[in-house]
Amino acid sequence: MKKFGGPAMFLDRNDINTDEIIPAKYLTEITKTALQPHLLEDLLLDNRNFDNRSKEMENARVVVSRANFGCGSSREHAVWAFEVNNIYVIIAESFARIFRQNMFNCGILAIELSGKEIDEILLMPGNVSIQVDLENETLTAVSDAVDKSELQFTFKLNSFDRDLVSAGGWLAYADSSY
Repeated sequence: MKKFGGPAMFLDRNDINTDEIIPAKYLTEITKTALQPHLLEDLLLDNRNFDNRSKEMENARVVVSRANFGCGSSREHAVWAFEVNNIYVIIAESFARIFRQNMFNCGILAIELSGKEIDEILLMPGNVSIQVDLENETLTAVSDAVDKSELQFTFKLNSFDRDLVSAGGWLAYADSSY
Protein backbone atom coordinates (compact mmCIF):
# COMPACT_ATOMS: atom_id res chain seq x y z
CA MET A 1 0.00 0.00 0.00
CA LYS A 2 1.17 3.51 -0.79
CA LYS A 3 2.24 5.77 2.06
CA PHE A 4 0.00 8.82 2.27
CA GLY A 5 2.09 11.59 3.71
CA GLY A 6 5.50 13.08 4.12
CA PRO A 7 7.19 16.40 3.41
CA ALA A 8 4.83 18.98 1.91
CA MET A 9 5.47 21.31 -1.00
CA PHE A 10 3.38 24.47 -1.29
CA LEU A 11 2.09 25.65 -4.66
CA ASP A 12 0.23 28.75 -3.51
CA ARG A 13 -1.78 29.50 -6.64
CA ASN A 14 -5.23 28.87 -8.15
CA ASP A 15 -5.81 27.20 -11.51
CA ILE A 16 -2.66 25.12 -11.85
CA ASN A 17 -3.38 23.38 -15.12
CA THR A 18 -2.33 20.10 -16.66
CA ASP A 19 0.02 21.84 -19.14
CA GLU A 20 1.94 23.24 -16.18
CA ILE A 21 1.90 19.88 -14.40
CA ILE A 22 3.33 18.05 -17.42
CA PRO A 23 3.93 19.99 -20.65
CA ALA A 24 2.20 18.65 -23.77
CA LYS A 25 5.51 18.01 -25.53
CA TYR A 26 6.02 15.00 -23.21
CA LEU A 27 2.70 13.32 -23.97
CA THR A 28 4.34 11.11 -26.57
CA GLU A 29 6.47 9.40 -23.91
CA ILE A 30 5.61 5.72 -23.61
CA THR A 31 6.62 5.16 -19.98
CA LYS A 32 5.64 6.92 -16.79
CA THR A 33 9.30 7.07 -15.77
CA ALA A 34 10.07 9.31 -18.76
CA LEU A 35 7.71 11.92 -17.26
CA GLN A 36 9.52 12.04 -13.90
CA PRO A 37 12.02 14.87 -14.50
CA HIS A 38 9.43 17.08 -16.19
CA LEU A 39 6.85 17.40 -13.41
CA LEU A 40 5.92 21.09 -12.97
CA GLU A 41 8.58 22.08 -15.51
CA ASP A 42 6.48 24.96 -16.92
CA LEU A 43 4.83 26.07 -13.67
CA LEU A 44 4.83 29.77 -12.86
CA LEU A 45 4.50 30.91 -9.24
CA ASP A 46 4.43 34.66 -8.56
CA ASN A 47 5.33 35.18 -12.25
CA ARG A 48 8.58 33.23 -11.75
CA ASN A 49 9.51 29.81 -13.05
CA PHE A 50 9.14 27.15 -10.40
CA ASP A 51 12.36 25.22 -9.70
CA ASN A 52 11.27 21.66 -10.40
CA ARG A 53 14.77 20.37 -9.57
CA SER A 54 14.90 21.83 -6.05
CA LYS A 55 15.45 19.80 -2.86
CA GLU A 56 11.90 20.73 -1.82
CA MET A 57 10.54 19.19 -5.02
CA GLU A 58 12.76 16.13 -4.74
CA ASN A 59 11.66 15.42 -1.15
CA ALA A 60 7.98 16.30 -1.54
CA ARG A 61 5.39 13.57 -0.97
CA VAL A 62 2.42 15.93 -0.52
CA VAL A 63 1.37 19.00 -2.51
CA VAL A 64 -0.74 21.78 -0.97
CA SER A 65 -2.33 24.20 -3.43
CA ARG A 66 -5.38 26.36 -4.05
CA ALA A 67 -8.60 26.13 -6.08
CA ASN A 68 -9.24 24.39 -9.41
CA PHE A 69 -6.11 22.24 -9.31
CA GLY A 70 -5.59 20.16 -12.47
CA CYS A 71 -7.76 22.25 -14.78
CA GLY A 72 -7.16 22.26 -18.52
CA SER A 73 -6.77 19.26 -20.78
CA SER A 74 -7.98 15.95 -19.39
CA ARG A 75 -4.74 14.03 -19.58
CA GLU A 76 -3.88 11.13 -17.32
CA HIS A 77 -0.20 11.93 -17.83
CA ALA A 78 -0.52 14.81 -15.35
CA VAL A 79 -1.47 12.39 -12.59
CA TRP A 80 1.17 9.88 -13.69
CA ALA A 81 3.85 12.58 -13.33
CA PHE A 82 2.94 12.95 -9.63
CA GLU A 83 2.76 9.19 -9.17
CA VAL A 84 6.21 8.54 -10.66
CA ASN A 85 7.59 11.24 -8.33
CA ASN A 86 6.08 9.44 -5.29
CA ILE A 87 3.59 12.24 -4.59
CA TYR A 88 0.44 10.42 -3.50
CA VAL A 89 -1.46 13.25 -1.78
CA ILE A 90 -2.61 16.55 -3.23
CA ILE A 91 -4.54 18.92 -0.98
CA ALA A 92 -6.45 21.80 -2.55
CA GLU A 93 -9.62 23.84 -2.18
CA SER A 94 -11.02 22.15 -5.30
CA PHE A 95 -9.97 20.02 -8.25
CA ALA A 96 -10.94 19.87 -11.89
CA ARG A 97 -13.44 16.99 -12.13
CA ILE A 98 -11.57 14.75 -14.57
CA PHE A 99 -8.18 15.35 -12.94
CA ARG A 100 -9.65 14.46 -9.54
CA GLN A 101 -11.11 11.20 -10.84
CA ASN A 102 -7.84 10.33 -12.61
CA MET A 103 -6.10 10.77 -9.25
CA PHE A 104 -8.37 8.26 -7.52
CA ASN A 105 -8.13 5.90 -10.50
CA CYS A 106 -4.34 5.92 -10.03
CA GLY A 107 -4.61 5.44 -6.25
CA ILE A 108 -3.66 9.01 -5.37
CA LEU A 109 -5.54 11.03 -2.76
CA ALA A 110 -7.28 14.25 -3.75
CA ILE A 111 -8.18 15.96 -0.47
CA GLU A 112 -10.33 19.06 -0.46
CA LEU A 113 -10.06 21.55 2.41
CA SER A 114 -11.55 25.01 2.77
CA GLY A 115 -9.56 28.10 1.80
CA LYS A 116 -9.23 28.98 5.49
CA GLU A 117 -7.75 25.56 6.28
CA ILE A 118 -5.35 25.80 3.31
CA ASP A 119 -4.28 29.25 4.61
CA GLU A 120 -3.52 27.77 8.03
CA ILE A 121 -1.27 25.11 6.49
CA LEU A 122 0.48 27.54 4.12
CA LEU A 123 1.23 29.91 7.02
CA MET A 124 2.94 27.24 9.13
CA PRO A 125 6.60 28.16 9.77
CA GLY A 126 9.53 26.02 8.66
CA ASN A 127 9.26 22.78 6.76
CA VAL A 128 5.89 21.06 7.01
CA SER A 129 5.19 17.35 6.96
CA ILE A 130 1.66 16.01 6.50
CA GLN A 131 0.41 12.57 7.48
CA VAL A 132 -2.94 11.21 6.35
CA ASP A 133 -5.10 8.73 8.25
CA LEU A 134 -7.26 7.39 5.44
CA GLU A 135 -9.45 5.24 7.68
CA ASN A 136 -10.39 8.12 10.00
CA GLU A 137 -10.33 10.76 7.23
CA THR A 138 -7.96 13.07 9.07
CA LEU A 139 -4.69 14.73 8.20
CA THR A 140 -2.09 16.18 10.50
CA ALA A 141 0.34 18.91 9.46
CA VAL A 142 3.46 19.30 11.61
CA SER A 143 6.06 22.07 11.34
CA ASP A 144 9.73 21.46 12.12
CA ALA A 145 10.06 25.03 13.40
CA VAL A 146 11.10 25.65 17.00
CA ASP A 147 7.50 25.71 18.23
CA LYS A 148 6.70 22.39 16.47
CA SER A 149 3.20 23.64 15.63
CA GLU A 150 0.67 20.99 14.65
CA LEU A 151 -2.70 21.26 12.91
CA GLN A 152 -5.29 18.55 12.37
CA PHE A 153 -8.12 18.58 9.82
CA THR A 154 -10.87 16.23 8.75
CA PHE A 155 -11.84 15.54 5.16
CA LYS A 156 -14.52 13.49 3.42
CA LEU A 157 -14.21 10.85 0.72
CA ASN A 158 -17.02 8.81 -0.71
CA SER A 159 -16.65 5.09 -0.07
CA PHE A 160 -15.83 4.23 -3.70
CA ASP A 161 -12.97 6.75 -3.92
CA ARG A 162 -11.61 5.51 -0.57
CA ASP A 163 -11.78 1.92 -1.89
CA LEU A 164 -9.93 2.92 -5.08
CA VAL A 165 -7.14 4.60 -3.12
CA SER A 166 -6.93 1.77 -0.57
CA ALA A 167 -6.61 -0.78 -3.35
CA GLY A 168 -3.90 1.22 -5.13
CA GLY A 169 -6.04 2.46 -8.02
CA TRP A 170 -8.69 1.29 -10.45
CA LEU A 171 -6.81 -1.70 -11.91
CA ALA A 172 -5.93 -3.13 -8.49
CA TYR A 173 -9.50 -2.49 -7.31
CA ALA A 174 -10.94 -4.29 -10.34
CA ASP A 175 -8.55 -7.23 -9.91
CA SER A 176 -9.62 -7.67 -6.29
CA SER A 177 -13.33 -7.04 -6.83
CA TYR A 178 -14.29 -8.81 -10.06
